Amino acid sequence: MGSKRIVLTTIGSLGDLHPYIALALELKARGYEAVIATNELYHSNVQAVGISFHPIRPDTSSLSPDQAREIVRLSMDRVQGTKYVICELVLPSLKDSYEDLMQAVQGADLLITHPIIFAGPIVAQKTGIPWVSTVLSPISFMSAFDPPVLQTLPVSRNLGAFNSLINKILFRFAKLAVRSWTKPIQQLRVDLGLPPGKDPLFEGQHSPDLVLALFSQFFASPQPDWPKQTHITGFPFYDDRSSSSGLSLELSQFLDTGSPPIVFTLGSTEVMDAGSFYLESAIAAKELGCRAVLLTGEQPGNIPQNLLSKNIVAFDYAPYSMLFPRASAVVHQGGIGTTAQALESGCPMLVTPYSYDQPDNAARAERLGVARTITRSDYNAYSAAGELKQLLSNLSYTKRATDVGKQIQAENGVRAACDAIEARLNVPSRTRHN
Repeated sequence: MGSKRIVLTTIGSLGDLHPYIALALELKARGYEAVIATNELYHSNVQAVGISFHPIRPDTSSLSPDQAREIVRLSMDRVQGTKYVICELVLPSLKDSYEDLMQAVQGADLLITHPIIFAGPIVAQKTGIPWVSTVLSPISFMSAFDPPVLQTLPVSRNLGAFNSLINKILFRFAKLAVRSWTKPIQQLRVDLGLPPGKDPLFEGQHSPDLVLALFSQFFASPQPDWPKQTHITGFPFYDDRSSSSGLSLELSQFLDTGSPPIVFTLGSTEVMDAGSFYLESAIAAKELGCRAVLLTGEQPGNIPQNLLSKNIVAFDYAPYSMLFPRASAVVHQGGIGTTAQALESGCPMLVTPYSYDQPDNAARAERLGVARTITRSDYNAYSAAGELKQLLSNLSYTKRATDVGKQIQAENGVRAACDAIEARLNVPSRTRHN
């Protein structure tokens, strides 16, 4: 057992990296050799926790701050963002990603893939290596029985009221509309002598042997049209506590000397395209007479210096797992990692989603009774203050958030996922990957 080598490959933001670090650390503790293959940008993040690293292109580590901000801005575009990421950022490096991953899996016993590592299924089929796929949020399943809320399709908020057959027809047209995006994937398969395979944006991302749904059963329950081999694990939590105390001394003192604050954050990526979010948030907190913590990232332009005071403070970063449980509410972008941390903390939340899975995550948090939502275009000091007043004054949100938090705290997503991974290691593949 101890000699077995497992390669985990991912791409994206810290929210796309941290779940795999959590799994890699647990696998290492169980005696396996765990390797994370991802963007060179995260080399130090991975090696800092004692996990082996292998670079996978595209490599964005040399981008200037201005270039990185422009990429984030284009990526978060409500209409064209998803197409930009897939067609302009990821797929132009597909052959490079394939070559890098082929190197990474040499001598490996198992490959674990992120949903948009399009080279992953190809490598699995070409090498025959056992393969486990993962999804980080329910939207990846595009279920007709539990339809997602899509930023580009406002009517999708009402799809839950439709018959599943109608949703299937709508999804079929949606899939046809984006099929041309994957031409580079199909061409690479042809070049490698592989059959066309399933649609790589949808069914083709899922391993025929095991799909790990890395979220809580309370966030989304299994549906008839999910892959039959899906295993819900719970959220695999990981938080970067690189400093010895986790929270800085200044932040700890702030938390210790007053009422629980409202925390405002945009995660690790959207923080680079914050616009007036932090300014409007600080004004809202001031209008409400509430203490506030602004997590602004390493972006000096995000800090509303004129509004900082003994009650409103700004920090680059703080571990969510240590900060959120001490907050009165969390205002965030709706990324699955941030949403999961807020759910586990038992803290009510106000979500202002950008794109991708964020509108769907926000809708699910709303349905759980722990959140309210404001669209990005409607977010300002006045609207934020109004929503936060409702969130903080209606005790049902706090009670429900506490109850949900206890349910999620009782899960152990990392252990459940690694148990399933170990079981998969001991079973031969049922089918040839396609």
